[in-house]
Amino acid sequence: MIKTDLVIIGGGAAGLSAALAAHDQSLNIHIIEREPILGGILNQCIHNGFGLHLFHEELTGPEYAARYIEQLKSKNIHVMLNTTVIDIQKKQAFITTVSSESEGYQHIQSKALIIASGCYERTRGAAQLSGERPQGIMPAGSAQRYLNMDGYLVGKRIFILGSGDIGLIMARRMTLEGATVLGVAELMPYSNGLTRNIVQCLDDFKIPLYLSHTIVDIKGHDTLDSVTIAQVDDHLQPIIGTEKTFNVDTLLLSIGLIPDIALFESINFQKSTITKSAIVDQSYMTSIDGLFVCGNALHVHDLVDWVSEESEKAGRYAKNYLLDQKNTQKVTKEVQIGSNIRYVVPHVIDFDRLEEPIALSFRVTKKMISGTIQVLQNDHIIASRKRKYLAPAEMEHIVIPPEAWLSSDPISIRLEENI
Repeated sequence: MIKTDLVIIGGGAAGLSAALAAHDQSLNIHIIEREPILGGILNQCIHNGFGLHLFHEELTGPEYAARYIEQLKSKNIHVMLNTTVIDIQKKQAFITTVSSESEGYQHIQSKALIIASGCYERTRGAAQLSGERPQGIMPAGSAQRYLNMDGYLVGKRIFILGSGDIGLIMARRMTLEGATVLGVAELMPYSNGLTRNIVQCLDDFKIPLYLSHTIVDIKGHDTLDSVTIAQVDDHLQPIIGTEKTFNVDTLLLSIGLIPDIALFESINFQKSTITKSAIVDQSYMTSIDGLFVCGNALHVHDLVDWVSEESEKAGRYAKNYLLDQKNTQKVTKEVQIGSNIRYVVPHVIDFDRLEEPIALSFRVTKKMISGTIQVLQNDHIIASRKRKYLAPAEMEHIVIPPEAWLSSDPISIRLEENI
């Protein structure tokens, strides 16, 4: 059995950022990564646009990952590649059971654990699409990996369901590789991708975006022949007579991402029904002492820069947890969701840890030209911020300084539309 201080599961942007922030000469840290190289999903994201906030320059995904991997080389952090976690238990300390290509089954016992395992794509089954089940239907991220890492173009005539960022980016990527992208259908009346991706990936290539549309039929015996879309009403039901059929050989799905924490549910931490992941406080610690979650394993981010910033905090708090052996009695309050807010992270505030500013990250429920974000305790506004051009696809933030908090009064966050 390996005994260590901290295990970080995942060697992508979140895991790398957390590891570097947690580094201390007195701590023994292990990163577990199931792929043969570090970097995670960044390795297949060869387009630019990463690092604008953190590095103030435009990087590709591999370039962004390389910045962190290079820093890691000078640290005494153990990296276990080609290694998959198959079980986690919480006894006196965390016992992580892993299976490795070279080492076989082994156990790692750690005093703290950070889950930075990222997220996975929703599939056809989750969308419950009608029609036949031919070859040629796959998540957009899978097509991205096939093309960018394996050099395999999955199709020549493409339709995309869902306007998530991966789908938008693949619309452009497939076009640049010579395929024809006939359109993107989005169930909601607004795009679920960043505005810049709508412009750069669809508008610039004259690829139509069908808002308030969904797929109502798929045809093809062995391989995909066609997809039919239709407009939906206010109840998201197809409107008869609005059907459009496209002859295609490939359907890419970009219909949402889900935090990849299914393996860790045996630990039985408190979960959010909205984010489908753990409930955490401002240190990104879960309801289980010493268990932290960050990055897309906690909630899906639209920018990798935000993943890194959040995960750096989680790593720093995990280090503080390990170095400061005091067992303080937590005084926590849940952040209540108010008008026009879908969810907020952190979900609870630990009032024993108010020594530094706390950033609340959240998503709104609808598009707004202008709005005012307010954080309240009881009926007193402790933080307020005006924002223009709010959209569900783009994460928002508001920072609360330590001096603003009113003891341990109930907390809520709301968004008021400015008319």
